[in-house]
Amino acid sequence: MRYVSTRGAAPALAFDDVLLAGLARDGGLYVPEAWPVLTADDLRSLAGCDYAETATRVLAPFVDGAIAEDDLAAIVADAYRDFAHAAVVPLKQLGPNQWLMELFHGPTLAFKDLALQVVGRLFDHVLARRSRRVTIVGATSGDTGSAAMEACRDRAAIDVFILFPEGERVSEVQRRQMTTIDAPNVHAIAVRGTFDDCQDLVKAMFNDIPFRDRHGLSAVNSINWARIAAQVAYYVWAAVALGAPGRGISFAVPTGNFGNVLAAHAARHMGLPIVDLAIGTNRNDILARFLETGSLSIGTVEPSLSPSMDIQVSSNFERLLFELHDRDGTALARAMADFRRDGTLTLSPEQWRRARAGFAGHRLDDAGTLAEIRRVWETTGEIIDPHSAIAVSTARACHADRSVPMVALASAHPAKFPDAVERATGIRPRLPERLADLLERPERMTVLPNDLAVIEAFVADHSERVAA
Repeated sequence: MRYVSTRGAAPALAFDDVLLAGLARDGGLYVPEAWPVLTADDLRSLAGCDYAETATRVLAPFVDGAIAEDDLAAIVADAYRDFAHAAVVPLKQLGPNQWLMELFHGPTLAFKDLALQVVGRLFDHVLARRSRRVTIVGATSGDTGSAAMEACRDRAAIDVFILFPEGERVSEVQRRQMTTIDAPNVHAIAVRGTFDDCQDLVKAMFNDIPFRDRHGLSAVNSINWARIAAQVAYYVWAAVALGAPGRGISFAVPTGNFGNVLAAHAARHMGLPIVDLAIGTNRNDILARFLETGSLSIGTVEPSLSPSMDIQVSSNFERLLFELHDRDGTALARAMADFRRDGTLTLSPEQWRRARAGFAGHRLDDAGTLAEIRRVWETTGEIIDPHSAIAVSTARACHADRSVPMVALASAHPAKFPDAVERATGIRPRLPERLADLLERPERMTVLPNDLAVIEAFVADHSERVAA
């Protein structure tokens, strides 16, 4: 398996090289040169497999010899060994053919753990084999940061720097999960700006080639293809559990940076019988507006009750645009340059038609989010967080064929957003026992301006320089 850049000018790489590279050197994102195939027989053979075995078999064609099969199986099994639920990713029924897939039973109570616990171990394996070290830089709107830090803490060959927007744009629990990690190789940086500012700083560091090479930059957020590949597994897991390949399945995904729903899109390319993919957004609704108009138009990021989705520039959307441009990297590079310059990208009528054929969109404001949390609690007894509420509302709004199971993705534990949940239900959800003292732990973070030179200087001062 080889991987190519969405912008067409970077060399094709194998999986282990893509893992370490993160962003392509031409500024693009890596995607498979050709999609692996999941046949009906492949899906039938997964019936009865546990989650770790399913994930190993889904990942195997993406890895394709870069890591030995036995090593991959051991890495994946170890990644999920300590998840709080025996099923790892349990499914709960909310109504007739309506399901909730809980993705928050990992160490940081968010769906990012499903991929990052694997990715951290993949880094360890590849770096040890190559006698190398890396400096991981990433931007987070809430959950990626703590999941990345937890996955990479105390690892000898990795330094980790996570940028997040200062102030109230992340919840207190989300912030403290980053700032209370007591490990010398992890650094939480609060940037005076938005998540989009943080994401732009990370991309600028990668595009500063001398700095990138000097410090061996790599990424664990969803610009790294390994993250997307690991997330494909839970879509396959849910589909098989609910009858695939003998029946189709639909998913409703709360969407910020587009990585989670892109993994579902990848699963559909591979042959998973996905009928509908519904994108749920909050007031920062650039993706819902795109599906309505055929135009991406950047607005102002507005704080909401679902802060992990407070994004205007969804970096993973570039991977979908690559497909819509018929994998013409040169054409896409021009389009992305125009988008960054003008703040608007308009597709051709045919490209827009293809996008609308693949996805539905739904938006929910804060009042609707609180109402959905309350409705789910009153009708099912389940307490869900604001992001999951957007997924459930989207599932109800976009469940076109009621004979097909519709699965809403519960992306975070409700205790990560206790204020919103309490406003909706009167119940303040408690953190699991292992995190019960989180709000009492001392914090470690650095507040820096939205200034590339300042951020790069901090990274340089707090990481080991990679030998040439």
